[in-house]
Amino acid sequence: MSAPQDSQDLAAEYVLGTLSAVRRREVEQRLAHDADLRAAVQGWEARLLPLTALAEPVEPSAQLWQRIENSVDHAMAPRRRPLPAAQPGWWNSLDLWRGLAGAGFAAAAIMASVLVTRQGVLPASPQYLVVLVAPQDKAPGWVVQASNPQQLSLIPLGQVEVPAEKSLQFWTKADGWNGPVSLGLVKSGQTVQIPLDKLPPLQPNQLFELTLEPINGSPTHKPTGPIQFIGRAVKVL
Repeated sequence: MSAPQDSQDLAAEYVLGTLSAVRRREVEQRLAHDADLRAAVQGWEARLLPLTALAEPVEPSAQLWQRIENSVDHAMAPRRRPLPAAQPGWWNSLDLWRGLAGAGFAAAAIMASVLVTRQGVLPASPQYLVVLVAPQDKAPGWVVQASNPQQLSLIPLGQVEVPAEKSLQFWTKADGWNGPVSLGLVKSGQTVQIPLDKLPPLQPNQLFELTLEPINGSPTHKPTGPIQFIGRAVKVL
């Protein structure tokens, strides 16, 4: 609990709301006097909140909201006290949770960010974040992060099976471009640093995808195979 990484992990779970009620109360008590933990929580809020932009708002039914409100009232009944003044607590925003309701894609994006951070490869100040998800089930497979507009990191979240005589090819396309541009072939499970010095600077909403191509890449210099993972850039800072 005293190590910096432990504080980061605890702060991430607190912000995501995955802690048990007892554990959450312990964290709330610590926030009043633990400056390091408080800073970690605030950092996770700033890091994860932009990911809510990845989800289209969905308005829950009146019946569902009544169930949610009843559950919250029941959970809060034993402890009617405010959070510590130093704790912003954006997760208590009703509008935020309405926007996230039913948004499995946003949840996958947030969890992908947590997985990458626990692997110790999250840049200190990422400017752009892309979560590449499988088109079929929105499962996150890769994360693209850029600490500056001219270089990015492609980070795997696990191993991907690539058939024999096939390869994964990385592409990007921003608004206004004539077509996608290849960023090269990548290997399953391998992190790669990719310079963008020959391309325009990264843009919000820029498209990234991984397609399945012949072993030496697309013969046409354009995507020809099925899309394996796809996502769009979100400006974080």
